[in-house]
Amino acid sequence: MVLFPVIGKLLHKRVVLASASPRRQEILSNAGLRFEVVPSRFKEKLDKASFATPYGYAMETAKQKALEVANRMYQKDLRAPDMVIGADTIVTVGRLILEKPVDKQDAYRMLSQLSGREHSVCTGVAIVQCSSQDNKLDTRVSEFYEETMVKFSELSEDLLWEYIHSGEPMDKAGGYGIQALGGMLVESVHGDFLNVVGFPLNHFCKQLMQLYDPPRPEDLQRVKHGSIPAVDTFEDLSDVDEGGPAPTRRDKAEAGVARDATAEAEGNRTRETLPPFPTRLLELINGFKTSKALFTACKLKVFDLLKDEAPQKAAGIASKVDASVCGTERLLDFCACLGFLEKSEQGYSNTEAANLYLTSDGDWSLHGFIMYSSEVTWNLFTHLEFAVREGRNQHHRVQGKKAEDVFQDVLYQSPETRLWFMQTMHGLSKLNARYIATAFDLSGFSSACDVGGCTGALAQELVRENPHLQVTVFDLPETIELAAHFQPAGPQAAQVQFAAGAGLLLVETLLDEEKREARVALLQSLNMLVQLGGRERSPGEYQCLLEQHGFCQVQVAHLGGILDAMLATRVGP
Repeated sequence: MVLFPVIGKLLHKRVVLASASPRRQEILSNAGLRFEVVPSRFKEKLDKASFATPYGYAMETAKQKALEVANRMYQKDLRAPDMVIGADTIVTVGRLILEKPVDKQDAYRMLSQLSGREHSVCTGVAIVQCSSQDNKLDTRVSEFYEETMVKFSELSEDLLWEYIHSGEPMDKAGGYGIQALGGMLVESVHGDFLNVVGFPLNHFCKQLMQLYDPPRPEDLQRVKHGSIPAVDTFEDLSDVDEGGPAPTRRDKAEAGVARDATAEAEGNRTRETLPPFPTRLLELINGFKTSKALFTACKLKVFDLLKDEAPQKAAGIASKVDASVCGTERLLDFCACLGFLEKSEQGYSNTEAANLYLTSDGDWSLHGFIMYSSEVTWNLFTHLEFAVREGRNQHHRVQGKKAEDVFQDVLYQSPETRLWFMQTMHGLSKLNARYIATAFDLSGFSSACDVGGCTGALAQELVRENPHLQVTVFDLPETIELAAHFQPAGPQAAQVQFAAGAGLLLVETLLDEEKREARVALLQSLNMLVQLGGRERSPGEYQCLLEQHGFCQVQVAHLGGILDAMLATRVGP
């Protein structure tokens, strides 16, 4: 009931909610607000890349929704509502914005990205106050956003698909609804729960008070920051006393300037007057430290020590990895904060994610990839500025000599480094192999060639999913020599059989056509620059290359992980 006085000030106003969301309607109705529902027709096609922050995108979308409704209602009957409320909720993982899934596969991609991770739920809200002057619609817009952090449990494939097949994810940002079945996926919530449902009611009420009657400087010392005052502490929201003249816009502007000058003179600043705190930017700036901490833990084989073992104390782990106790304890605490270790009174133990991906002998181990990133990629990216300026790889700066052939002079310079690189490729390939093998219908093909197939991880999965298929792996002789270390069964077919048609299955990290939104691919293109001198391409660019060689039927599948797939078909004469 503490919020009701604020909502009560709008009881005699014509308030419109520019949203068809039943969840927003329920939240505002339960708070006692009377409103009409006029869903916005604004096409949500704003360029996400043009916004500095995800919440900026959400606020602008909310504003455009509300303004579209206000203008449409005024044009219809030349009478504006008193207030239009617009809202837009997005889910973000890092800087990747997840809106409503377009289909079940898209929902699977989203939920897979959220599994076992913390993500942000941000709702942008726009309050548009409307009036009519000189037969023109006059609007004043106030915007704000609310952010809540939500963490998912590790989700099994069966649970993911069971939830997707329920149909619930299809009309919800991020592909889940916390207030219904989606609540079973959530491990923790930090912040406003109703914001995750779809509307930050508490912040909305505070914003109403801030709009129409900001506290006087002399009152700020007596009023707790962020509290919502009773009804009699602020004037009627109409800004016009019944029977009295309406203040002009100039009067309001001068009054606002005076209030601002007084507040500045008194040295009083509220949280709302400050720029938004750059949380995400600071996370990006410090991201290299997080990576290096994870690299160090893997290099010390901390996760190997704790696999299938009882919890161990920091001193015992430090002794086994030949490190200081104080340094080891700090590293372990940070790994626990990242969600890779569990910390208890008995000591530290691996989480499920650590056992799966961070141990060196796990079935889905990324340990090789992590070590390659630490010992090779890290050093190369130190020279990214030179790579950008010169437009070439930077092995000559790292190695102290020019690498004529990157594979032979760097990656394959010894059997040890060759095996290390192959472990890197094997870990990444195995993660994506099943998605690639099932991305297209390959029943029309009797044979396949995996060119540059390295350890044969994709070939193994192709045969598993398509028992009729014969697969040959082509790679350098040195690679084939060591590929036996990764084979769970006998050797692959040694001969390629040709049919009437041929298909080319490309597995790459695809850029979007505008080269704006595919963050993983754009970063990989930089990675290719500093390491190999190559680049990533968009589907359209690949299609141009393929058509030159007679591959005219091209299909694209976005797999939701690191890699994408393309199937190009050429029909024989």
